[in-house]
Amino acid sequence: MAGVLEGVDQRTKLAGHNRFELLLFKLGSRQRFGINVFKVQEVIQCPPLTQIPNSHSVICGVAHLRGKTIPVLDLSMAIGMRPLSREEGAYVIVTEYNRSIQGFMVGSVDRIINIGWEQVKAPPTGAGRESYLTAVTNVEGELIEVIDVEKVMKEVIGGREEAAAETIDTEVSGKNDHVLVVDDSSVARNQVKRVCEQIGIECTTLKDGLEAWEHLSQLIAEGGRIQDRYAMIISDVEMPRMDGYTLATKIKSDPAMRDIYLILHTSLSGVFNTAMVQKVGANEFLAKFDPDSLLTAIQKQLRTHHSV
Repeated sequence: MAGVLEGVDQRTKLAGHNRFELLLFKLGSRQRFGINVFKVQEVIQCPPLTQIPNSHSVICGVAHLRGKTIPVLDLSMAIGMRPLSREEGAYVIVTEYNRSIQGFMVGSVDRIINIGWEQVKAPPTGAGRESYLTAVTNVEGELIEVIDVEKVMKEVIGGREEAAAETIDTEVSGKNDHVLVVDDSSVARNQVKRVCEQIGIECTTLKDGLEAWEHLSQLIAEGGRIQDRYAMIISDVEMPRMDGYTLATKIKSDPAMRDIYLILHTSLSGVFNTAMVQKVGANEFLAKFDPDSLLTAIQKQLRTHHSV
């Protein structure tokens, strides 16, 4: 298991080709779940954990790894399932999400699969655990459930949802601007929408890159001009059917769309993303989720948009 993520840096070549690699794991039942390998730093046997008084019930404790202290969450509990056994045998998937490092305790880790985003679908409509799914895919006749980690993080870790008042530029607020927000996570869509609403911006929200591409293509077919409808597009990278890198490439390759300002807003982080932003032609990269940074980036573009 120690070598399951060996060479993960070599896998970055998959991005930009509407493909990704999914680390499969189980949470104490036969059902397999998935997480994007790019968000995973390492997979380890569950280390000794130090309990935190008065912490959220989902937090098992903190682990001390190479000089860092990280919270470890019971991912099974976090999505409404039975708690995992804390005995020997559990694994911890160490991840970087939304500018922070944390571990997710899982029952077992299976393997890594390489699939295309077009094979990943929106989750079925329903109650219960489905509310924690961001996507599903079929592997060898089995439905693999991709967990909406951003929803889990928001519920357990929390965080500020609105930008600080001193970040607001009154010169660009309240001008009836409109932004297209593309993200498969309902939590992420609402976070962006809430920041936009702080300065009176209207949002159209869509769930994946393909839906956004079809929407933009329809506007063009009807004789519209993208820049007249939207001041900018704020798009996630990881999305079912068509990822954000592919969406950005298609937009920036289309003469009728290429001038629209495009921000890639993602929990994926690292130097790699800066290179990918340049490769696909996006205007800016923002790591999720910092409301002040997001509002600052939005207002910077609005100043330019208003001066055109």
